[in-house]
Amino acid sequence: MKGLLVIAVCLLSHLVQAAPSHISNVRGYTLDNAGQLITFSDLVFDGGKVLALGGKELAPKYPLATQLDGLNKVLLPGLIDAHGHVMSLGSSLLEIDLRGVASASAAAKQVSDYAKAHPDLQWITGGGWNQVLWPEKAFPSAKQLDEYLQDRPVMLSRVDGHGTWLNSKALEIAGISKETLDPPGGKIIRDNQGNPTGVLIDNAMDLVFEHVPKSSEARLKSKLDTAGQHLLSVGITSVHDAGIDKVEYDYYIERQAAHSLPLRLYPMLWAPDPQFSTMLENGFVQDQYDFLSIRSVKAMADGALGSRGAAMLAPYSDAPENKGLLTLREADYKPLFDLVLSHGFQLNVHAIGDRGNRMVLDQFEDSFKRVGGKELRNRMEHAQVVDVADIPRFKILNIIPSMQPTHATSDKNMAEDRIGKARLIGAYAWQTFLKQGSPLAFGSDFPVELANPFYGLHAAVTRQDRDNQPVSGWIPEEALSIEQAFRAFTLDAAYAAHQEKILGGLTPGKWADFILVDQDIFKIDAKNIWQTQVIETWIAGELRYTKLN
Repeated sequence: MKGLLVIAVCLLSHLVQAAPSHISNVRGYTLDNAGQLITFSDLVFDGGKVLALGGKELAPKYPLATQLDGLNKVLLPGLIDAHGHVMSLGSSLLEIDLRGVASASAAAKQVSDYAKAHPDLQWITGGGWNQVLWPEKAFPSAKQLDEYLQDRPVMLSRVDGHGTWLNSKALEIAGISKETLDPPGGKIIRDNQGNPTGVLIDNAMDLVFEHVPKSSEARLKSKLDTAGQHLLSVGITSVHDAGIDKVEYDYYIERQAAHSLPLRLYPMLWAPDPQFSTMLENGFVQDQYDFLSIRSVKAMADGALGSRGAAMLAPYSDAPENKGLLTLREADYKPLFDLVLSHGFQLNVHAIGDRGNRMVLDQFEDSFKRVGGKELRNRMEHAQVVDVADIPRFKILNIIPSMQPTHATSDKNMAEDRIGKARLIGAYAWQTFLKQGSPLAFGSDFPVELANPFYGLHAAVTRQDRDNQPVSGWIPEEALSIEQAFRAFTLDAAYAAHQEKILGGLTPGKWADFILVDQDIFKIDAKNIWQTQVIETWIAGELRYTKLN
């Protein structure tokens, strides 16, 4: 299928068009700079940026513009994912995908089939498994993988990225044995005799990561291009990439210099990376076309609920001996926060448990008094389970809750098992944050969740999964209106990256990043929002994706 909007003139470059373009006959929606929803039927852009939007009155004002017929399709600003993992998404699309596999044994068999089809691979890697969905609900073991594969190491990440499943060969290469101590902020799952079973949690994963071969430039290209094409196909034009190492940092800059990034990136420097200080000292990275902006840092306070690594103030309801893990040592909070804030970088900290969130808020409050940085739009990534007494502190400290709607609908059954009903009062509390005046930045945390932002919009509005469960929504008082959810994926996501003046809407002067979709998300039954299909995706006035029949 040819592009819906057929351009009758060649593009002079991938960023600048030869003449203004005028799209008419669309059902357009955008937020203005004050956050009000406005509609339009016509959009004019030139040089990659919006010139005007309105109705038929625009035609005589731009008589030389190339005319494009939108065929009465719905036109929206390109959606922003405020928390994803681009290279990990690329890996997940190129490697073994165990998402939805029904059992550990079925996963092991799939790994075996993949290994047979790829005899050239030194390591067999992939991920997406989730023991919570399996009948036994128990962590898998190395023995289950050993049944099929003993001669090559296997490393499979848990769906949330906070655990990894190894076979015995991988354990041997990493030197992990009964005598190996749990590292700070990490846990080696063991049997009753203290022997490693094959699962590593949080910081313990580093014990094996250092032995995995590094990606070649060709592999980096495959991962970025594969991820980019997938994200464009679901309407995402910009991603806040939540934690990049020095290799990815250098590669992104290289691709930006060649004007070949597939979409806009707002990467966060990964604080634990050995070369973090070098990247930080380099200062901000910003290109003139706003495809790459590096001015933020990602740190990790705790683990995840599913693997019981989220740091909790009280023990887990289903594991009374466990309060979770602190992946950032308490002694490291002050020097890290002070270092990042004093360099003027935004600090975005992963915190899922109520203890993790409180410790981060405490340190922000302390560091602001000594080194400043309150104005940097610092963020709490996930802000998933927050003590109700701490929620107002987000507003007081100007901390943006960066949250992922599909986490709530994916976690709805597991979360109450982990922490009990009482602690859910401050969990996944989107409406509570909005009512106190905290802007929400929404994303998906792909590949932990599927990247499709319409799944996120649906979850935010209905508090239901895609099977319409639960019928009345899970903790429905925290549901959002479609306008509120749309803002969190556009204008406020841009705000969370200091980009609200250039992205997040289609008002004049902003980049002409937009998508055409097959249904009107503002008028259809909310339960159908997730079924929205993207027909075309444009960035800076250039067609980047067209849906094929």
